[in-house]
Amino acid sequence: MQEPHDQEPIEKQKLPGMDDVLETEHSGTVAGNTERAGEDAAPSLEQQLKEAEIRAAEHHDAWLRAKAETENIRKRAQTDIASAHKYAIDNFSVQLLAVMDSLDAALATENSTLENLRDGVELTRKQLAAVFEKFNIHTIDPQGEKFDPHQHEAMCAVESDFAPNTVIQVMQKGYMLHDRVIRPAMVTVSKAKGT
Repeated sequence: MQEPHDQEPIEKQKLPGMDDVLETEHSGTVAGNTERAGEDAAPSLEQQLKEAEIRAAEHHDAWLRAKAETENIRKRAQTDIASAHKYAIDNFSVQLLAVMDSLDAALATENSTLENLRDGVELTRKQLAAVFEKFNIHTIDPQGEKFDPHQHEAMCAVESDFAPNTVIQVMQKGYMLHDRVIRPAMVTVSKAKGT
């Protein structure tokens, strides 16, 4: 009888026909692993596709919301601009009402003297000048100044002792709003004698 330490362990012993069985099991395991790997990869790709579609839908929804918000802002801005154009002179108009009230009061007075009317007109003019000053409307009164085609409109040229192109008469004052001419002054300009 053999002693136990001389025997090979059972797992290392070769039994007849064992090679075929081991090879079949091994090839089946490899094939099974390959199929499972393919199955794992397929759901992973499908899952990735679903996730990508969900993200695409979310991005599309966000884009639609942003587009709608942009359109709303554009419409709101157009409404604000239209309103600003329509009511731009609102405050100016309110200030002019006091001037109109003064003129109406002057006309409503039945027994007024010429002196009273003159005083009323002067006060009304002061009111109007205050409104102009408040809204940065400045008078262009170029008497004796050199002719400036940007601020003056020459109605005629007259021979004069003044230097050529000097404003010698202001027929109608001009006005500026801030730095912009809203009405040029209508003037008579001097020209050299004998020309």
